[in-house]
Amino acid sequence: MAVITDLSGSVAVVTGGTRGVGAGITRALLEAGAEVVTCARRAPDEPAEAAGRTARFLPVDLREPAAVTDLFDRVRADHGRLDLLVNNAGGTPFRMLRDGGARQQARVVELNLLAPLTTSLAAYEVMRHQSGGGTIIMIGSVSGTRPSPGSAAYGAAKAGLDNLARSMAVEWAPKVRVNTLVLGMVRTELSPLHYGDEDGIAAVGRTVPLGRLAEPADVGDACVFLASDRAAYISGASLPVHGGGERPAFLDAATVNHTPSEGNTP
Repeated sequence: MAVITDLSGSVAVVTGGTRGVGAGITRALLEAGAEVVTCARRAPDEPAEAAGRTARFLPVDLREPAAVTDLFDRVRADHGRLDLLVNNAGGTPFRMLRDGGARQQARVVELNLLAPLTTSLAAYEVMRHQSGGGTIIMIGSVSGTRPSPGSAAYGAAKAGLDNLARSMAVEWAPKVRVNTLVLGMVRTELSPLHYGDEDGIAAVGRTVPLGRLAEPADVGDACVFLASDRAAYISGASLPVHGGGERPAFLDAATVNHTPSEGNTP
């Protein structure tokens, strides 16, 4: 990977880069040679490490615009530049719309859409003044492209995030490239809460065409590619990282087990 996607000398910020998918992204960037700054509200028990190198952690509440501006001012002052922002921080509890008030749903949108907007604006102010510009990567979700019962506000926010990235890619070109990774199911330390024990996780993985859930490293490798010179002409794109997506439910519900003739497929 280092041969074709060497990020040595570059500086990256990964929001929520201390655990789960974010930690996988951080480790992949470290392996590719980047200096990595992670940020979250709370410090991790252990800093992310890879290839004998350690990510730096800075605390910040991404929903506070002034704090976000201060964060990127500090990164520029300490590291001299900013080459990559990965907007990874986000998430939601499982909550049907009828069970959550408007304020609770609004906070989900705030974290998953407004916070990346705030962070991107602050990063752009650094990138646009430096030679080489920079790259911004949004971590999206298949929830933004299909119905998401139990996480409707999250899905709506992720749909908006993808559209936001496309608009940024037009407005900020050619100085800054902006792309989105559209993630499917990823195996993290929280997977047992959603899918149960190892047998449950394996069963869910078998519903994916590639036969398994993604690993955080899979997402990290995609980020390294989009941040590298190998992706220099890619901007405004949405790259699915979902193992082939989801098998259509009607195929399992059908009682006739054969390939439909041309023209009869829904």
